[in-house]
Amino acid sequence: MKSRDFFSQYMRKLFTLILFVSLSVAGIAQQYKLSGVVKDAGTGQTLPGASVYIDELQQGAATDVNGAYHLLVAAGTYHLRFTFLSYKDTVLVVKVKSDTKVNIGMYSTVINANTVNVVGEKANNNVISSQMGTITLQTKDIKTIPIFFGEQDILKVIQLLPGVQSAGDANTGFYVRGGGPDENLILIDGATVYNAGHLLGFFSIFNSDALDNVSLIKGNMPANYGGRISSVLDINTKEGDMTGYHASGGIGLIASHVTIQGPIKKDTSGFIFSVRRTYIDAFLRPPLIPTSSPFAGTSYYFYDLNGRVNYRFSAKNQLSITGYYGQDVFNFSDNSVQFSTKVPWGNAIASLNWNHIFSDKLLMTTTLNYTDYNFKFSGAESGFNFSLFSGIHDYHAKINFDWLPNKKHHVKFGVENTVHVFIPSAISAQEPSVNFSTSQVVHLYSDEAAVFATDEYDISERFKAEGGLRFSAFDQFGPFTRYVQGTNGVNADTINYKTLQSVAFYSGLEPRISLRYQLDINSSIKAGYSRNYQYIHLASISSISLPTDIWVPCTSLIPPAYGDQYAIGYYRNFRDNMFETSVETYYKHMTNLIEYKDGVTPEASASADPDENFTLGTGQAYGVEFFLKKRVGKLNGWIGYTLSWTTENFPDLNNGQTFYAKYDRRNDISVVVNYEMNKKWTFSGVFVYATGEALTVPDAWYIIEGSLVEEYGERNGYRLIPYDRLDLSATYTPDKQKRQENKAARRTAKMQKKGIDTPYIDHRPAWEKRMHTSWSFSAYNVYDRYNPYFIYFSISGNLYQNSVSIQAKQVSLFPVLPSISWNFDF
Repeated sequence: MKSRDFFSQYMRKLFTLILFVSLSVAGIAQQYKLSGVVKDAGTGQTLPGASVYIDELQQGAATDVNGAYHLLVAAGTYHLRFTFLSYKDTVLVVKVKSDTKVNIGMYSTVINANTVNVVGEKANNNVISSQMGTITLQTKDIKTIPIFFGEQDILKVIQLLPGVQSAGDANTGFYVRGGGPDENLILIDGATVYNAGHLLGFFSIFNSDALDNVSLIKGNMPANYGGRISSVLDINTKEGDMTGYHASGGIGLIASHVTIQGPIKKDTSGFIFSVRRTYIDAFLRPPLIPTSSPFAGTSYYFYDLNGRVNYRFSAKNQLSITGYYGQDVFNFSDNSVQFSTKVPWGNAIASLNWNHIFSDKLLMTTTLNYTDYNFKFSGAESGFNFSLFSGIHDYHAKINFDWLPNKKHHVKFGVENTVHVFIPSAISAQEPSVNFSTSQVVHLYSDEAAVFATDEYDISERFKAEGGLRFSAFDQFGPFTRYVQGTNGVNADTINYKTLQSVAFYSGLEPRISLRYQLDINSSIKAGYSRNYQYIHLASISSISLPTDIWVPCTSLIPPAYGDQYAIGYYRNFRDNMFETSVETYYKHMTNLIEYKDGVTPEASASADPDENFTLGTGQAYGVEFFLKKRVGKLNGWIGYTLSWTTENFPDLNNGQTFYAKYDRRNDISVVVNYEMNKKWTFSGVFVYATGEALTVPDAWYIIEGSLVEEYGERNGYRLIPYDRLDLSATYTPDKQKRQENKAARRTAKMQKKGIDTPYIDHRPAWEKRMHTSWSFSAYNVYDRYNPYFIYFSISGNLYQNSVSIQAKQVSLFPVLPSISWNFDF
């Protein structure tokens, strides 16, 4: 009996001990959700990329695209630190006993407005992040970079970063790590942009007043991005102030712009609307060009409209609608030879985004987009009329989930689909007795789909990995007619595909991985590998990007291009993150690149299929990038240097021999310096140097049967002279507040002398009191460098007298160009 009581008591004590230990372990293991949204306290606009850090745990996170953050912590009291460049640091003491929400509004600071800062990140984010080659810029931090004709341009700033090479003067195209301009995925609020240039590339289509932030991913892009093999340029527009009305704008030498934003319903919905237009056409009218001039009727202008509306239905649902419409219109007339031409082209974009928070661990973003790009060229001369039209239309849908299962993992997964409608080229010609056309406008239909997943995993305090997998598929479908050519190049037969019938199908797996090993708090080593498929191509016959370039999809004759990139880098910060340094080296192999066959142009073989004009090849690019940046202080800026090689091999070109790509640049240097002298004056300078562009030129001429025949040398075997340029700017910001205070003091003193003891009252309207203005003075190409745009050959003399002279001549676009602009904000 005693033994039974003893056993019973023993079991009760053992059970109690087990229960106590279990509850203790459970209490230790119990974690609660700490979440919230970070906003601008003044405008109510969310702040994506802000840093949220817990001092006691030495861990944190960055807010997502909606300004939301999610952390898992045990019960306790913590110091929650919020940081964001250009905003005051905020520290809150938070007691966590259950799931807790902490929303915060951060206040903007008055700092050096000239600094082009990496924003939305911790000061040492370049060290601790697992991502390589990713840079985020906020548009308010580029205001004093030297500008061209008074227009600020985010793409010009992107071209100053290491690994990114400019396509030259009058060109917004850019090359990233040996890739062509079509290998860069450009997005605005999730919608694809196919031509980002105005005025034949002189300006980008992006009005900086309407933009919030811009992220460039040069390589090892996460799995939620795809469709291009070189880079992603992800541009987000401003949400619109939900608390008060504001306006900003500027007047330059050839263009002006204005932006208006404000609440529709305070703290619930807001709008922003921006418009920009050039007035070059105003200078091309009488009396500057009289009606008697043979060039009367010549004009050029561009305009663009940006708009966005945001509505917060609840704490868990937000809807935004973005629209963009831009158009270039160029008309040229020479009445002396009865010649005229019209060249309109432009983009139309619409985007709808719905953000839904299921819980503090799961967020869904749904995006629907429409993109329309078209180009048209028409000309007439002495009764002969000619026209060329091309374009592309996209219908895109994407669902993306952000899931935080625990504090070590951040998982993204989703699916997307794009229906492409291509019009490669439609040609028609007419004269009094003859009509010619491609009979009907050819449409090429295709569908591009992908499913993806990626996980950012904190393996340990030092070791972090981000692995992803993307599966993409592409289907060209009917209606489509394949022309089968005979041996003599004449169409011998046709194959007709019905509506939705598959013409060509491709698919592929795209693995992505990035690794980071943190050596100490100031330095780390990173490595990465990625494979990317690209199912659409840009066909160009020029060494520069022009609207005449046409987009074509994969077909039965054009397989998808794909690239494999390997990269490794060392990152180190100095003096409490005041200085950032990095060295990255990369190797990229590209397969199924396309080029026009020798002697073929878009109008050639008009009755054949467009894909008959191309040939396939491979390419490789490798190099090393050096980056030194001073982040803060009155004197700040960066130096970037890239040493690189890019080669291509096409069996049908250059006798099958490997040649340098036309965008191969051996050396590329960019220096950006900003200096804040005082609150009124700031100065900025940019210097760039790049190895000359590779191109193909004739190396011999022959007189055959009375005609001069040229023989071309090795493909891209000649280089233009190096490109270098210095730009300078100064910004003057009047201290309007101090001037008004002095004015009030003088008025008050004047009234007191008259025996009136009433202080001066400022009766100006509220908008005028908030008014801030500045003057920007800049000079482009300060030392008047004649940089080459292209070269041509001038032929003079008489063939029959054997006195022919052939001379290569260089065309340069811009001498030194001063400009001035006035900007306002209230």
